[in-house]
Amino acid sequence: MTAPGNGVGQRAVVLGAGMAGLLAARVLADAYQEVVVVERDALDGGDRPRRGVPHGRHAHALLARGQQIVDELFPGLTSGLRADGIPAGDVAGSLRWYINGRRLQPGHAGLLSVSATRPVLEERVRDRVAALPAVQLRSGYDVAGLVSANGGRRITGVRIAPTDGGAGETLDADLVVDATGRGSRTPVWLAELGYARPPEDRVNIGLAYTTRHFRLRRDPYGTDLSINPVASPANPRGAFFPKLPGDMSMLSLTGVLGDHPPVELDGFLAFAKSLPIPDIYDAIRDAEPLDEGVTFRFPASVRRRYERLGELPERLLVIGDGACSFNPVYGQGMTVAALEAMTLRRHLAAGRPPQPQAFFRDIARDIDAPWDISAGADLSYPGVAGKRTLKVRMGNAYMARLHAAATRDGTLTAAFMRAAGLVDPVRALMRPGVVRRVLVRT
Repeated sequence: MTAPGNGVGQRAVVLGAGMAGLLAARVLADAYQEVVVVERDALDGGDRPRRGVPHGRHAHALLARGQQIVDELFPGLTSGLRADGIPAGDVAGSLRWYINGRRLQPGHAGLLSVSATRPVLEERVRDRVAALPAVQLRSGYDVAGLVSANGGRRITGVRIAPTDGGAGETLDADLVVDATGRGSRTPVWLAELGYARPPEDRVNIGLAYTTRHFRLRRDPYGTDLSINPVASPANPRGAFFPKLPGDMSMLSLTGVLGDHPPVELDGFLAFAKSLPIPDIYDAIRDAEPLDEGVTFRFPASVRRRYERLGELPERLLVIGDGACSFNPVYGQGMTVAALEAMTLRRHLAAGRPPQPQAFFRDIARDIDAPWDISAGADLSYPGVAGKRTLKVRMGNAYMARLHAAATRDGTLTAAFMRAAGLVDPVRALMRPGVVRRVLVRT
């Protein structure tokens, strides 16, 4: 870990104050005299969803590895959430998981799941980042473009302008980190500077979430934190039904390949009734609706392969969804952003600005495993276009057997959750002891 003022640079500018940008700002604050975070949205809305994070209105998850990193960067954050009444428990034992309509046997993964909504989690992290002496949050600004020198070979700043139409300004920077998400303009900026755009890998899933909040008449959870029938090719409609503090519950219904959950209440209820388990419909059929439904559409997972570019300008990095935007049903986005922030931290520990090619090569390793998990799972749907390599076909066949076996064996549930939570490598599911359990239980 670098120490404040160690000479890495005078000012770093982070574009975007979502989770990826906030985590980047946290590690940059140890290496730069000043860190300026530029955000288009107003950031005075407390823990309410904001326009720039439309998926923040829906069920969210910080995977176990992400939870560990957040607690390392912000000691006490998780304990503070729990002290404030946010439900928490073991990811394999305290959540009710269903695959193909069959409940996975509860197990003990030793990994904490905290049922904080995305706006609540982001607000807590943002407050901790804003309290750092080196950090300045500039909300209500659009990013108009990059400033460069040496014929575009080095980025020296960004141009920003108030969203209310006021006069723009230039922020000089020793490093610019683009954390603006799926709409990142870095590919366009690179083209304007004469560089190639990064090649892309894309998996079209045609996903939509529709979410409503209810006041329930009875408790469907018991000691569980959430009821989650996970979508699969056999049952492509899914749901996330987390317990929230107080007397309110959130239900996010999911559908793929254009089979999207309706917004209006009757259609929403009918979609919930079509799920392969009755628990959720039975809980909401006579519940009090607290709001109108809202839908978030996610056409495709997109991975931008910056590591494959032969030339890049110095002092410009991309982190978070701008580098890889994952199908959100797998909950990987915030956790991969946390892994990338730790990679950035390691590069800064060298005492000099990160080299883009080396940084992008290293975050490609952060992305590889979760991309294989989510893209491979999406390719198990016959209607999803894409190349099904032998590795993908064998992986999906094995995972189907493991899921079936986990309905009888909580040890397998725990092993799966540790791999899905990016704590253990996926290859851990192929250890002899795990394979033996899968064969015995199926």
